[in-house]
Amino acid sequence: MSTRIRTILMIALGLMMATFIGCGGGGGSSSSEGTPPPAGASLPARVLSWEAPTSYVDSTAMDPVTDLDRFEIHVNETGTFADADPPLAAVSAVDPATHTLTTSFNLANLSPHVTMGPKYYVSLRAVALTGLKSDYSPPVSFSF
Repeated sequence: MSTRIRTILMIALGLMMATFIGCGGGGGSSSSEGTPPPAGASLPARVLSWEAPTSYVDSTAMDPVTDLDRFEIHVNETGTFADADPPLAAVSAVDPATHTLTTSFNLANLSPHVTMGPKYYVSLRAVALTGLKSDYSPPVSFSF
């Protein structure tokens, strides 16, 4: 796909606001070795929240409920994401049970891919029903 078409049609997530809600904040060690939680324990909640885009990068209005397919959640320890990176998770843009826009995800659900200790970075991409993907949102750090 040409850069011009991609730029015009890509969904704008650059203005997306990401916040975390959960116990203990986002601090932690920068060690690259993680430890799993003790047997029977789970990771504490780290909820990533966002606002869905309401326009394409060319300022054309969009309805995220009818135009978006999913949000891809990308996580790594560097904060640098490339187009070829597979998402660690994907959530439907619209909750099938409530028919409302999805605007949050508990990062603890990514266990065992994330563990206690390391500092991680998360970035989102919106994916339209047409398959077009937005740029990555600015990365936000977290740890357990």
